This record gives sequence, C-alpha cells and structure tokens, in this order.
Amino acid sequence: MDFNIDTLKQTTWLALYSALLLGCYYMYQQQGASAVVIIMLLMVLFIAFKLLSIHQRSKHKIELIIRAIVNNDPMLGFARNDPLADKIAQISERLQSSRLEAQTQAQYLQTLLIHIDIAILVLDDNNKIVHKNPASEKLLGRLGTNINPTDQIGQLLTQQAAYASPYKTTMSWQNGEQMDTLSVHVSHCKIQGKSLKLVSIQSIYQALAAKEQQAYKRLTKVLTHEVANSIAPLASLADTAMSLLPDELTFDDPEDKDDINEALTTLSSRTAQLSNFIKRFHQITSLPKPQLQEIQLPALIERSISLFKAQAQSQETQLLFNHQSSCLVLGDSAQIEQALINLIKNALEAVEKSSHKEVCLTLFQQENLNGGQHLLLDIQDSGSGIAPHVIDQVFVPFFTTKKQGSGIGLSLSRQIMIQHGGDLKYVTKPDSGACFRLIFG
Repeated sequence: MDFNIDTLKQTTWLALYSALLLGCYYMYQQQGASAVVIIMLLMVLFIAFKLLSIHQRSKHKIELIIRAIVNNDPMLGFARNDPLADKIAQISERLQSSRLEAQTQAQYLQTLLIHIDIAILVLDDNNKIVHKNPASEKLLGRLGTNINPTDQIGQLLTQQAAYASPYKTTMSWQNGEQMDTLSVHVSHCKIQGKSLKLVSIQSIYQALAAKEQQAYKRLTKVLTHEVANSIAPLASLADTAMSLLPDELTFDDPEDKDDINEALTTLSSRTAQLSNFIKRFHQITSLPKPQLQEIQLPALIERSISLFKAQAQSQETQLLFNHQSSCLVLGDSAQIEQALINLIKNALEAVEKSSHKEVCLTLFQQENLNGGQHLLLDIQDSGSGIAPHVIDQVFVPFFTTKKQGSGIGLSLSRQIMIQHGGDLKYVTKPDSGACFRLIFG
C-alpha cells in the first residue's frame, strides 16, 4: 500500500500520541496523580501544537488552491497524485467554460446592438452615457458622454429620473432639417449594485405615415361611394325637371318662373361640381400599383421642368435644377412625373407675388439609418413659406390654403412616393420659403 507524505505524518503523530497515553498510564501506576498532571499538561501542549500545525497546513493548502485557480494551473504546488489536483482541474474547467460562455453572450449582445435599427442607451444616475449603439447616433445625431438636459430627449429623461417604473411615450423630434416621430421606452434596473437607466428609441414616422394613408383610403372609399350614389339621381332629376318646363308655362308672378329655372340650374351645376370633386376624391383611392422600371431621374426631372418653362418666363421666375451626377432609380415614371408636376406647380404659384422669384430643385444623396444612401430631391421656393400651425395638415386630403385649391396634389404626391418605398416631407429651412423633400427608397 502506498503512503504519501501526509499519511506518513499522520501515522507518526498517532504513534507518538499512543506512546504518550501509555506513558501517562505507566506514570499513574508508578507515581500517582502528580505525574498525571504533568503528563496532562504535556498532552495539552501537544494537542495545541497539533491544532496549530493543522491550521497552518490548512491555510497553506487553501492558499495553494486559490493560487492554482487564479493561475489556471491545477498542479501548482500539488503533487501529481494529490486528489485535490483533480478537483481543482474540474473547478478550473468549469470556471473557464463559464467565462467563455459569458464572453460569447457579451459578443452576441454587442453584435445584436450594432445591427438593430433601434437606438439603445444605458445611463447612470447622473445621466452619463455608459453604453450606446451605432443606431443611437444615426437617429439622434452625435452624442457626447452625457445627455444634454436642454434638448428634447434630455428633458424627457431628466423628468423620468425619479421614477423606477417603466415609461413609454412618443414625441416629435427634429434632427437637422427633418422632422420625425420617436417612440421612447425608459426602464430602470440595478446591475452589480449600480442603478442604470435603459432607454430604447425608435422612429415610428414611417409606420404612422402608412397607417395614416390606409385610414385616408378607407375614408375616401366610403365617402366616394355614399356621395356618388346621392349625386347621380340629383343631377338626373335636375336635368329632367328643366327639360319638362314648357316655354309657354306662365305664373302669376313672372319672377317665379325665373326662380325655378335658376334653382334647377344651380342644382344641376352644383351636382356637376360635386361629381368632379368625387372624381378627384377617387384619385386617392384608385392610385394604381406602380409599374417599376429603371428611370434616369435627372432626365425625368428636366422633362417635368420643361413643362413649366413658359409659365416661369411669363411670371419672371428663375427655375433652377442642381444635381451632381446621373441617378438611376426603380419607379413608375408616369406617377413620379405627376408628383413632380404637382410640386413644381405649387412652388411657382407660391412665388407669383414675391419680389424675388426663384424655384430651385436640388438632387442629392444622404446617409440613412442603415448606413446606406437615400436619394433626395428638394423642391424649394422663395415664397413666404407655410405657416407653422398648418404644417402638420398640408398632406391631409382636401386641406388647402388656396382659394381655388382642391387639396389633392400634395396628398396624392405623398401617396405616390410612399407606394415607391419613399416619402414626401415638408422641410423647414431658415430664411427661405417652402421646401418639399422627395425621398426615394
């Protein structure tokens, strides 16, 4: 049987302890109680020394174990056949496996945060940014180490600093020239004893625009059907009544016949105007699906501009087009041209009474949220612009600030752009008139 050093030491101490007991018994037989007291004192000293030795050995063992775990070396300070070496090896393997799993999860989470389009911010109690993903700066612009308490996001997060419950809201946001609608979700947590604020911010502008267009379509379909069904018989009855009035028909008061003719004529005229209105109404609900094909956008824009050159010259307006290079897009040329015509026509009408008359179309590219490029076309005029309190309503069907306007052009143009995977927005620019931006997806 093999004995290691510890076993040999324990056997030696046991033999000495047994010999000491036998000596104590012998002394008691020979010398009496006084010898027993001496032997007992020696035994107490022996036991105290033994306990101290065991304590020091255990402490040394623990130090070896900790050092072996820290250095990831199970044989550090241990013999090859020491059973603790195997246990330490198992502990080291488990710790290493847990460490690798944690690192893998951290890398996975980091990659996920990089690729998602939702802005993620982690803030401490002082609103210092502990972590942010790339989408946060693409959506909100360049961020420093702290949230700015004076801007819209900073004010919102500062107000919610004292609340521990999750909070969700929507807010308007202007990043540069573009307006956006953001969904903001704030929650609180404690990690490693630190109070942290988790903030997720997402643009919901496109989703709201799509829902808005669907609502307008449903509304216009219902109104078109109901109003058209009522107008048709009214127009027919008015025309029939006018044809049935004989020329020789007389009244006690000659003006009565004139009043009847005027009433029927007015009724017929108004029903005809309502019929035309319903036809324009129907344009929004019956916009066909775009037939996509490759389009050289600058050439299409120049063709649309050429339709208004005579009008621009007659009202002494400069009609300019700036672009850097040829741009190829997929779209329905007829629909996009219709949107361009509507917007150029509006711009020319806006500068008609201005002292400085200029309409400028600018085609350029801009980085989007996903790191790609958006193709943008700004149609800007030098008119008086749009009053701030009506900006939110300019794309509502049939809303217009013109006396003779129908309120169809902007709504139809925006729907065309949305169906092409883009959008039409009003952009506020300082010291200028109105600016409408076509965004090509």
